[in-house]
Amino acid sequence: MSTTTELDQLHELIGGLRRCVSSLASRYGDSTAMRRIVNDAERIQNDIDRLDIDAEELNLARGVSHHHHNVEKIGIPDTQYASDFWQDVDDDGPMSPSPFD
Repeated sequence: MSTTTELDQLHELIGGLRRCVSSLASRYGDSTAMRRIVNDAERIQNDIDRLDIDAEELNLARGVSHHHHNVEKIGIPDTQYASDFWQDVDDDGPMSPSPFD
């Protein structure tokens, strides 16, 4: 989404859809067809809510960031850890290959 306005429009549209679905459900009662339509409207609402959550990630993927955080960078030394650093850690063995490779 390129602007918040588009997300606002989606919220308005799903609000209208849900009102129409509620009206139809009150008219036609609890039938298989109406349950399917109600479920579809709820799924779309959930998808739009998820899109709200993912909007910043989508903007970051496009190289756009609306939030400029002043963050202090922390340097990580390139030196070896002390040998006792891993003392109480269990070895799980070699990692299995990724299913995505």
